[in-house]
Order: sequence, then C-alpha cells, then structure tokens
Amino acid sequence: MTDTTQYPHEVHALLADGTTVEIRAARPQDRDEVLRMHEEMSQEDQRLRFFAANPRYPGATADRICAPAHSGYRALVAVAHGRVVGVAEYTVLPAVPDAPLSADIALAVAGGRHGQGIGTLLLEHLVHAARDAGIRTFTADALAENHAVLKVFADLGLRTSRHFDGAEVRCIVHLEEDEHYLSAVDERGRIADVASLRPLLRPESVVVVGAGRRPGSVGRAVLRNLRSGGFAGRLHAVNPHADAIEWTPTHPSVASLPFAPDLTVLAVPAKAVPETAEQCGKLGVRALVVVTAGLDTDQAAALLATCRHHDMRLVGPNCLGIAHTDDQVRLNATFAAHPPLPGVAGIAVQSGGVGIALLEHFSRLGIGVSSFLSLGDKYDVSGNDMLQWWESDQGTELAVLHLESFGNPRAFSRTARRVARSMPVLTVDAGRSDAGRRAAASHTAAAATPTMTRQALFTQAGIIATRSIGELVDTAALLHAQPLPAGIRVAVVSNAGGAGVLAADACVDAGLTVPALDPGLAGELLEVLPPGAAAANPVDTTAAVTADRMRACVDRLAAHPAVDAVLVVLVPTALATGTRDDPLLALTDAPGRRARPVAAVLLDQDTPVRLLTAADDATIPSYAEPQSAARALAHAARYGRWRADPPGTIPPLSGIDRSGANAIVEEYLAEHPDGGWLDPCDCAALLDRYRIPQLPWAWAEDEDTAARAARRLTGPEGRAALKAYWPGLVHKSDQGALRLDLEGEEAVRMAFLDLRTRFGEHMTGAIVQPMARRGTELFTGVVQDEVFGPLVLFGLGGTATELLADHAARLAPLTDRDVHALMTAPRCAPLLFGYRGGSAVDLEGLEQLLLRVSRLASDLPQLAEADLNPVVAQPDGVVALDVRIRLLPRHAHDPYLRQLRQLRSNR
Repeated sequence: MTDTTQYPHEVHALLADGTTVEIRAARPQDRDEVLRMHEEMSQEDQRLRFFAANPRYPGATADRICAPAHSGYRALVAVAHGRVVGVAEYTVLPAVPDAPLSADIALAVAGGRHGQGIGTLLLEHLVHAARDAGIRTFTADALAENHAVLKVFADLGLRTSRHFDGAEVRCIVHLEEDEHYLSAVDERGRIADVASLRPLLRPESVVVVGAGRRPGSVGRAVLRNLRSGGFAGRLHAVNPHADAIEWTPTHPSVASLPFAPDLTVLAVPAKAVPETAEQCGKLGVRALVVVTAGLDTDQAAALLATCRHHDMRLVGPNCLGIAHTDDQVRLNATFAAHPPLPGVAGIAVQSGGVGIALLEHFSRLGIGVSSFLSLGDKYDVSGNDMLQWWESDQGTELAVLHLESFGNPRAFSRTARRVARSMPVLTVDAGRSDAGRRAAASHTAAAATPTMTRQALFTQAGIIATRSIGELVDTAALLHAQPLPAGIRVAVVSNAGGAGVLAADACVDAGLTVPALDPGLAGELLEVLPPGAAAANPVDTTAAVTADRMRACVDRLAAHPAVDAVLVVLVPTALATGTRDDPLLALTDAPGRRARPVAAVLLDQDTPVRLLTAADDATIPSYAEPQSAARALAHAARYGRWRADPPGTIPPLSGIDRSGANAIVEEYLAEHPDGGWLDPCDCAALLDRYRIPQLPWAWAEDEDTAARAARRLTGPEGRAALKAYWPGLVHKSDQGALRLDLEGEEAVRMAFLDLRTRFGEHMTGAIVQPMARRGTELFTGVVQDEVFGPLVLFGLGGTATELLADHAARLAPLTDRDVHALMTAPRCAPLLFGYRGGSAVDLEGLEQLLLRVSRLASDLPQLAEADLNPVVAQPDGVVALDVRIRLLPRHAHDPYLRQLRQLRSNR
C-alpha cells in the first residue's frame, strides 16, 4: 500500500535546545523557502547533500519537494519563525514479491541549524507517516564521509544496517517500533522538554504584566510575592499608569521593556491576553504564566499559536502561578497567601484551590516544595512535562500530581513508569463514581469504566493513587520519612490492648497482614517488656512500659526478617506521659530510620499527620488515626513491591499476520463506512490472523446445513451447540438464542427450526460448534478508549460476568508483568493455579491468549470492542467459544510521536 494522503495538520515539537519548530507537509508555496535553504548551504554541505556541488540541484530539489501531493511520495518540512530549516522526504520503491514495502529517503537541514535535533525530529515524523502507509524499511544513500547524517541514522533508535560501496554507504532502516526506539525517543523528548522549561522554572529575569496599583489585584499580589520572596534575578513590571509598584521598576508597555525577560506573568483582562502574548513573543520572551481566566476558544487558540510561533512555553491560563524554591532562584510567581517552604516535593495541580491546600500541608509537615505549578487550563505545560523536569532537577524526591484530565495518557504513563523507578509519584484518583459508566453493547464494554481505565494506568505506571488529598499527604509523610516496606507484614505495638486491636483491624482493612510472631521473636520481646505484656501481634506492652523497654521492643521488631513494618500505637497515661519514661521517647530519642519503616499513631494528636523529629535529624510519621497510618503503609507496600519487580517486557509473538488483519478491517469498513459488528466469519478470520485459539465452528443458514455441520464437527456420538445469529445480537443466553447438548443430527435440525420460528427472518443464520469440554469459564476483551487507547479486560466468564464483576484491566500493549498481574488480580485467580488440589489450567496458553488479544488491539485502532466470552481454560489448552468484535472508522494514532498540544480556533 502506498501513501496518497497529505500529512495531517501542522504540528509543533520541541528541539534539543528547547525551541519550537513546526512540522508539516511541504506545500507548493514553500518552494522559494526550500530553494533558499538549499542555496544558502555551504558548498561543502551541498556536496554532502547532493554528492556534488551543482547549481541546478537546489532548484530541482525544491521543485520535487514542493510539487502537489502524489501517490508514493511524501515530503515534510520543519519551519521556524516562518523559515524552512529542514526537509525530509521519501519515495516508495517498486514492490518486490515477498519483500516488505520500502522507500528511499533524503534529509537536509539548514546551515547553522545542525545539532539542534531538526533532522532527527523530521525522521521520527517521517517514520510515523511511512508506517501508516504500510512501508516497512527506509533506504538512504550517503557519502561515507558524511558523519553527521550517518550519526542521525545510527542514533535514531531503529535497527539500521550499513553497506559500503567505495565512497558511498547505503543505510537500511527497519521501521519496526520496539522498546529501544521508544527509549531513544523518550530521551530526546526529555532533553528537549527540560531545556524548554528552564526559562520558566529557572528564569534569570521576570516581568509581571498587569500589576495593578490596587493592593488587592492579582498581578500586584504576584509581584509582591516575587519581591518578598527575594527572587534572585532581575524583576520588572508593566503598568502604563505607574513608575514603580511594590518597589519594582515599572514600564508602560511590553514593547518599552529594556530587555527580553525569560519569564513573563500575564494578569491582564482576557481580551488583552492574545495581543500581550504577541508583544512578549516579538520581544523574545521564552515563557509565559497566564493567571487570567475566562478566555474564549478563539482567544485560547490565538494565545497558544503565538506561544508556538515565538518559542514560548505556557503555563495556564486560569492558574495560581508557579514557584521554584531553589536558593539560586527563589521564584514565587503565585498569588497564594503564604510562600511555599523550600523542600523536596514537586507539586503540579490543575486546581488552584487544591494547589494552595497542598502547599500548606507540605509546608506544615516540613517536607517543603522544590517546585510548584498550577497548570490551570493546561494548554501547554502538563504533568508529563513536570515529571521530566523533576526527574532531571536533582532536588525533587517526591512527585505530587493532581490532574483532572490527561492529554496523552499513554505518553504520560510511559514517563511516569520511568520516573517512579527513582522517586514516588503520587496523585489523587478523583471521579471514581459510577456516573461515568458508559452505555455498552458487550460484556467487555459494560465492565470497562473510566475509573477502571484510570486505575489501570496508575497501577501499570507505579503511580500511588490515593482517594483524597488527606490520604495523599499521609502517604507522602511516610514515604518521605521512612524506607519502603519489603512486604505487607505489619507488627503492631501498643501500650493499650484495645488501641492495638483497632490498629490491627485497620491494617487488615487496608490490605496488610498482622501475622502471629515467631515464638522465638515473641520470647525475645517478653524478655524486654514489663510483666503482663503479650507478644502475639498486636504486641501489648501494657501501660507500664518505659521508653527504654519500648525502644528495645521496636528495635527488635524492625530488625526481624519476618516483619516488614512496625506500627506503634500510643495512648497517654498517667504512669509515664511527660516523664523520662514516656514511651514516645522510644521513637524521638532513637534513630528515625531503621531497616524497616516505623510509623506511630498518637490517639491524642490534634493534627491528622505530623513528622516527629528523631535523632540524626530523621523523622517518623505520626498519625491521629490508625486507619490513616494503615492506608499509608499499604500504599508504600504496593509501591515497594512494584519497584522491586523488574520492568516488564513485551514478548515477541510468532505467527502474527498484521497485513491480513488490516485487509479484513479495511474491506469491512469500505462496505460499512460507519462501522459495526463483524459477522462470525470475519471475527474468526481476524482472530486467526493472531493465532488466538477458537473452538471449531461452522456457519449454517438452514436446518440441513446445521445438521451436517454438527455431524462433521462432533462425530456420530458427540454433542453440539447451536447459536442463533443476527447483526447486533448481544447476550445470546438472555434472549434464548442458544441451544446446548444437542445429540444427533435430528436434535440439531429441530433446534434450528425452533430458533427460526422464535426469531423469524430476523435471524440470518446460526453457528454450530461441538460442545466444549468442561473447564474454567473466563472472559477477556478490549475496549478502545478514545483518550487512553486500548484497555484489555480479563476475569470470570460465562453468563454471570457482569453480575459478579470479577475482572481486572490493563492498558495495552501488555508486558509479561501486566499479563501476570491480570491473571492474578481477579478473585477467581486461585481456580487458575489449582484450587484445593485441582489441576492448574494451561497458564502458558492463557498468557499467550492475553498477549495476542493485546497485540490485536494495539495493531488495530479501528477495533472499538472485542468480547471473548466464554474462554474455557483447561489443563491442556485455552480456547475461545464465542467472539464478538465491533469496528469503527478510526485512524492510527502514535501516542509517542513528539508533538506539542494544538488548539483550534472556531474562526
């Protein structure tokens, strides 16, 4: 298949130096610019580009690149500030039988723009376009001495081979996307992202536009915070009615500023935002924070277009502002009432109110903030950007996000998965109600909810998703102060038996265990505790325990390999509170970081959580409620387990016929432009292209055909199943469209006639299958989410699938770790591994089934829903009995292609 379409609308992307270029298809009106770029190349660059310096080559090249679109050819240009700074093109080569489709490519970058990543970025987009057109390899010829272009191909991340022929070398680039390529794209994206954010978060100069003379104005509040926070750089303001505000030099307009600031904060009326932003761009500003709210669609689109054209990153609009507490920066460009305490938590939120609350909590705890962004309407800078900044800034130890939407969830998940390997990433899982449940036409779609989709993203990426801001703060306190637990076994220690029982219950409710202690360990504890103590777990130290005895008890528990965490619950008593024997001193007068995490519950504490200062400047989290401590420990344990597991890999699969699957999909959508449900024949054919095992079946349109098919499939002694079919049929059992255990041809014939009588001409035919052997009935399926991509579900199957709701979900593509998690997450999982002496099912076959369903969903964006129910798992095999697939006319979307967000005007 060759490409006959233009590249989609123009996109913008970041270069290695943090500046922005536009990537789009070449147009006839670009000819003069393309010609200029080639003519301005040095003679040496022209020789390397054309293999000779010939004055006719630039004109011929410009004519080719800017010719009207035609089949088998595509040219992309990179444009910066209206000038073409790079071109990349491919020409499809003649097809060779039994060989993958290939294209010849050429690449050129303007003189003086080498080393910025323009060529690599163009190639990434050209690769994406070529894959979409069915092209599998690129070929490129270069002079052997052209080390720059050879390095571009080598560093691209795709498998590349070189063939030398004298002074020339031919490069063959294989376009299959793999983890090595995605990692290379990730790293290029991270470098560019961090460079683009430097003027925003580490500016050397800031200007506030709209700082009013009234003390209560937003702009003035931002200016006051910048001034009082001791911003380390150059600070000015813009106001046409004042010479100075807040002891800051003030100018009448942006154009009259004596310098181009790195960062400008806009606090002007909504209608003035686009024009003010344009003035900033023309002056050379590198970053904008727009606190203004109320922009309409056209104003928003104009604002973002201006930022893209002038290389400005944008925070907001409708935001609280930003802060960076590094002593070399001291940036507080917010209108929050109190400055953030310098510290180690990076915070990014969409809601300004949530941002203020988190700033207060982290300052009160003493954890403090490294950098803070109120993203507001999130037109540009996003949570994904901030994760990459925190990954690189050397000063952030906790990443905290409160996001109400995800612009590119799969790219976000990939970044978060990488960042969470080095620091905890925490968020609040908001919007968990069933109000978001979609109306669906299959078991799979009915089971898939926005909550399940979001939680799958969080689980796979290692993100700690809490249910409230308070729970997030509780968990952050533990993660900041203590090491990660290696497991879920908790030893509860209390100076009051009843309080210990409450804490033990809270731990179990949170998914932790409170196991009985080893007799040897219990004996050691009783030796150091007062008479009357109990060491069963919970450990009751009695109210007579002293600080020394409590310290000895906690130390032994925290050092024992059978304990993963220690929870100390204390109530005030008249025996020791406030004295040198106060058991609280066992925590505060001892090292705060033992080998295993230690947390406290002080039932008389007047704040939900605080950090107790221990020896060596260490801290111990202390909670007012045992439930808060238990939930924090549970989050830490799950995160610790995720981090200890090796990252998953996507295993290679044999026998995949992607081209054949695409042909089935394209043929169906050509006949049904609005999409719909595939008939049983196409469903089976599509699954065959991915070698997904199915029970043998036959299609019958009358009773005699059905009877003969049953005899052929089951033999003279076998039993058959008969399933009526018509387009749109959802639940066969509910509608009486299923007949089972039919013995002999006559029984099949009569069942078919009965179904025909029941459903009339509505029924287009029936599926005949042999009765499957007994096994564990499961289901798996796919829902293609418009934003999150394909979601794979798995769980207990059969007619009670939706009633029992015993299922789990993960986002495709599935890694081997994801598949294991899917198989072990449902409550029915013990049945798969051999429950109460039963035989385990074919686990390898089940893993292959899930991986192949994941690959099917990842390869075909047109697949809206797939429902395999039931899937019967037996010790010697796994087979799908019933399959339903719905297609929609969708185009492939590469979530990892480097591009910045676009907004479209209504005009």
